[in-house]
Amino acid sequence: MKEETNNMNLPEIAGIPIDLYRSMQGRFFAGLAEDLQFGNGTSAWASLTNPMDSGVNLFVWAWAITDVLDTAYRVQIWMNAMMPGIPRISLNVAPTNTAYMPLPVPRVRLEYASMTAGEPVGGVKAFVRRGQPGVSIYSVEDGKFICPPGGSFAIFLSDPETPQIRASGKIFYQWWEEETVGI
Repeated sequence: MKEETNNMNLPEIAGIPIDLYRSMQGRFFAGLAEDLQFGNGTSAWASLTNPMDSGVNLFVWAWAITDVLDTAYRVQIWMNAMMPGIPRISLNVAPTNTAYMPLPVPRVRLEYASMTAGEPVGGVKAFVRRGQPGVSIYSVEDGKFICPPGGSFAIFLSDPETPQIRASGKIFYQWWEEETVGI
């Protein structure tokens, strides 16, 4: 069989999406905070928290809020805020490329808390959205939210309209990490 040749001497170039590229490098991660309880005057949240000594910048690719079934809810996106309550670290975090051995481990932590009192302190409330019962909210951010070491990107859930109703939900994140050199 004769091999085809490129008669125009054109370079072979292929473009791939940045999320696939970062996954191929072992730098793209997914994580879930589940059973986030709120209502009865309390809130819940999940945050991608970049430790001060991580040596990486955090690029938020996408997030989703699912399985809030019992009530309408308010979603607040916070950057670099101190979140209320005592955070727990989610173990439901993994690289999206599982072909590596050993598996890459993210330096960014997925933290969460349920049934918290109070509001986030400091930082910037980037935007607010409303969710309806049983309707997921999903947003692809394409890496435009960038958090340096010591920074964070948090989703804060509450139900100010019917605070007497207990609710629960899940928050899902996708992100990649890059060494801090160059930014």
